[in-house]
Amino acid sequence: MGPTASGKTDLAMALCDVLPCELISVDSALVYRGLDIGSAKPEPELLARYPHALIDICDPSEAYSAAQFREDALREMQRITAAGRIPLLVGGTMLYYKALVEGLAEMPEADEAVRASIAELADREGWPAVHAELAGVDPEIAAAIHPNHSQRLSRALEVYRISGVTMTEWRRRQQAQHLPWRVFQFAIAPLERRTLHERIKTRLELMMAAGFLDEVRALVARGDLHDGLPAVRAVGYRQLWQHLHGELSYDEALERALIASRQLAKRQMTWLRAWPDLCWLETGRDQKDHLNTVIDALGDAIKN
Repeated sequence: MGPTASGKTDLAMALCDVLPCELISVDSALVYRGLDIGSAKPEPELLARYPHALIDICDPSEAYSAAQFREDALREMQRITAAGRIPLLVGGTMLYYKALVEGLAEMPEADEAVRASIAELADREGWPAVHAELAGVDPEIAAAIHPNHSQRLSRALEVYRISGVTMTEWRRRQQAQHLPWRVFQFAIAPLERRTLHERIKTRLELMMAAGFLDEVRALVARGDLHDGLPAVRAVGYRQLWQHLHGELSYDEALERALIASRQLAKRQMTWLRAWPDLCWLETGRDQKDHLNTVIDALGDAIKN
């Protein structure tokens, strides 16, 4: 794992040279065909040498969810394990990792009519009345929500009214979705935020020189895509899309793409700092040091 531009892919490929690994991409942009330059998708010759599962599996007109990722990743992990090899997951979409490790409760989607009826109850009798109704059916979740926290109260009661199953039970089902593997978790990142920002800036410059704008222009030319799609909203793509639609100047688009990339890295680091059982590796260190750290960690676990 790691923030954008930290060197995850290079390290993963180096590990494949010394361990019997097969790669699985954990990246919400790499799933899309045609999102190549701006997503930092490995070059075709690298993918031929180091195949990545879950790259180029969707058209940009489609949406791809964390639940779909979990299903696809588990299938690939089973395939790789059955072949006597090690699944090696690499990428920076932290929600996908969370879904894989912790599972996902398939709670019902929002129902506007049910939500409106709850809002009417709150308007008529106040949010404490909503809290009281929730406490009657799901005392555990009600105890964890303040009586004035309207959004969380509404959602918890909505889930029960739609499905007849409490949010507590949905979460219990989620926790039961354990992984049948032992997971070793590594994160790679620079020690200094400034170093990461420099790497992000350099990578964006290289992307633009490689034809990133033309790549987005080709997506616009399709005519069947819009800015509400996850593919179009990916970092960098969204800003160049806005430029090509006359909403931003070229310089403004580049500046906003750079800012969005830095914000993404910040969010990724926030996730990682709170992640349990994580072994940290420093971007820029000798690759052999990283390989030795990973191999030593696996060797110690096998001995124990």
